[in-house]
Amino acid sequence: MKFYIIAGEASGDLHGAGLIKAMHSQHPNLVINAWGGDLMEAAGATLVKHYRHLAFMGFYEVAKNISTILNNIKFCKEDILAFQPTALILIDYPGFNLRIAKWAHSKGIKVYYYISPQLWAWNTGRVHNIKKHVDRLYTILPFEKEFYKTFDFDVDYVGHPLMEYINGLEKDVDFISRNQLSEKPIVALLPGSRKQEISKMLDTFLKVVSRFPNHQFVIAGAPSISLSFYESILKKEKINIPVIENQTHALLQYAEAALVTSGTATLETALFNVPQVVCYKGNALSFQIAKRLVKVDFISLVNLIVEKELVRELIQNDFSLDNLEKELKKILDTATRKIIQDGYATIHKKLGDQKASENTARLIFEHLVT
Repeated sequence: MKFYIIAGEASGDLHGAGLIKAMHSQHPNLVINAWGGDLMEAAGATLVKHYRHLAFMGFYEVAKNISTILNNIKFCKEDILAFQPTALILIDYPGFNLRIAKWAHSKGIKVYYYISPQLWAWNTGRVHNIKKHVDRLYTILPFEKEFYKTFDFDVDYVGHPLMEYINGLEKDVDFISRNQLSEKPIVALLPGSRKQEISKMLDTFLKVVSRFPNHQFVIAGAPSISLSFYESILKKEKINIPVIENQTHALLQYAEAALVTSGTATLETALFNVPQVVCYKGNALSFQIAKRLVKVDFISLVNLIVEKELVRELIQNDFSLDNLEKELKKILDTATRKIIQDGYATIHKKLGDQKASENTARLIFEHLVT
C-alpha cells in the first residue's frame, strides 16, 4: 500500500510522525510520501516538501503569498497523481488541505483527515464540504464528535496524540547541565513556530526579562527556524538569553512558568503542568477580519477544553509589556499556580489515555478493506 500524507506545520509533523510509526508497526511494507518535516522523515516517510516553506498564517499574509500557495497546490496535485497512492491522509492545515481534499475526491482518491480543522471556531459552513469530500475524519478533542453530530456527520474520536507522546517521555536528567543553565527557576518563552509569529511576539517577551531578575528566561527554538533568526532579535533588543533548539519538551519539564504564543503549544504546556500566559498579536487587518468570524470565547485550547478562562489570554492590544509583567507575576504566585494546575488535571481527565496514533492507523486500514 502507498500513502500520501500532508502536514503543513510543526505540530502536524509531530503527530504525523506518530501516525507513520503506528502505520508501519501495523503494516511494515508501506510506502509513504509526505509533506511535513524532519520527524515524519525520520519516522519513515519520503519527504516531498518541508513545512518550513508552507507556513503562512493570517488573511493578509495568505493574500501576500497567494502565488506561492497556488504553485504549491498545483505541484501537490501533480505529485499525488504521479505517485498514485492507495489513499491520501491530511493532517490539520485546513486552508491548504481542504482544497486538496475536494480535488482528490473528484479524482476518486480515498481521503482520510487526521486532526480536524477547527471548524467549530469559525466558518462552520465548511463542515458540509469536509463531509462531502472526506471519507473519514479522525478528531482529537473530546467535544468535536458532538459538534459534528449536529451536522449529521459521524466522525471518529481517537484521543489526543500529545497525550501518548508526553506520557511516553522520560525526564531529561541532563537538560540543565547540557545547556549550561543556572539554578535559577526557569521561565520558558515559546514565541511560536513561524518567523512572522516570532517577529511579532518575541520582542515583547524579551522586554519583560529585566523585570524578573530572580528567574532565568529560556527561548524554545522552533525546529524550522535557524538560530541566527533568534540571535538577530536578541541583538536588536540588546539582551542575551539562551535559545534551546529542538528541546521544547525537555524545557517544559523544568519550567516554573511559560509565556506562550497561542497554538498547539498552549496545550503542550498544560500537559507538562506549567502555568502559562497565552499571548497573540497578528497583523491588524487579519485580526479585525478574524474577530468578526471567530465563534468561540477563547483562543487557547486550554481554555476551550475546560470551558472557562483558566489561563490568561493577552490578545492583540492587550498584549503589552505591563500586562505581561502583571500576568507573569500572578502565575509565579503559589496560590494562582495551584488553581491553574488543578484545572490542568481536568484537561488530563477529559483527554484520557487513548493511543491516538494507533487508533487512527487501525481505523484507516479497517476502512480501506470495507
